[in-house]
Amino acid sequence: MIRIGIDLGGTKIEGIALDRNGLELARRRIGTPRGNYAATLDAIAGLVTWLEGEAGGGPATIGIGIPGVVSPRTGLVKNANSTWLIGHPLDRDVAEQLGRKVRIQNDANCFAVSEAADGAGAGYHTVFGVIVGTGTGAGIVVDGKVLTGRNAIAGEWGHTSLPWPAASEHPGPECYCGRPGCIETWVSGPGFAADHERATGRKLPAPEIAALAETGDADAVAALERYEDRLARGLTMVIDVLDPDVIVLGGGMSNVERLYRTLPALLNRWCFSDGIDTPVVKARHGDSSGVRGAAWLWGVDGAPD
Repeated sequence: MIRIGIDLGGTKIEGIALDRNGLELARRRIGTPRGNYAATLDAIAGLVTWLEGEAGGGPATIGIGIPGVVSPRTGLVKNANSTWLIGHPLDRDVAEQLGRKVRIQNDANCFAVSEAADGAGAGYHTVFGVIVGTGTGAGIVVDGKVLTGRNAIAGEWGHTSLPWPAASEHPGPECYCGRPGCIETWVSGPGFAADHERATGRKLPAPEIAALAETGDADAVAALERYEDRLARGLTMVIDVLDPDVIVLGGGMSNVERLYRTLPALLNRWCFSDGIDTPVVKARHGDSSGVRGAAWLWGVDGAPD
């Protein structure tokens, strides 16, 4: 059975076809028709058709990762920063267009599933997969199964408040969700860049700031130290509640290699324990984890995991 995964992002839609052993058979990336729901459905259907043609083997299972969730209460998309998806029965509409069932999950859940299946979290009982990129989100996988939660919001730690805020961090930057001080406003890539700009008056992209820190630039180093402490505080809250066996980082900020050296000591400073040895590791599949995880939402024999 061929499995197709679709990663529906705000600017691009990526698709992948995998065989039963996880071997990539085909891949394609197209632009997202921003603001146009009907055109988005057509784009997904066209991408699926192309992938099936390239992969061969007949109709495939379809898994889709989205920047939001399908509400178990209404059956409609909620919490999507691609706002034109909100209020639509995306799973039903795609299924009708393709003539078969599809499975939809939050994109961070797909990331976590991918890394737990055959990535940096493989072999661990409980995996907390974190995306620190344009936004901030996470997914929880237990024994290979994604934990969705009663309200389909498990892992939405990016929209909780930064723990133990200093006076200078309160109330915090405004978040698109309408509340101030969300973790996302601090530890996403744009959040990191905005903090550096507030401190220095210099508007630089996050990768450039991280690169400057490697050269010893004092302002960049200070910004990265603030970032590391905030990320550690956010992860501490998760460890104190969930105590995962491993934390896997993905998204653009996961490419800052010094995080894997500095975070362990910071976690020990903040966590409620006599010692913390939780591994914090970089995603194995990088930018491909979301689309691979969408494909992994279906079992190798065509049954949902």
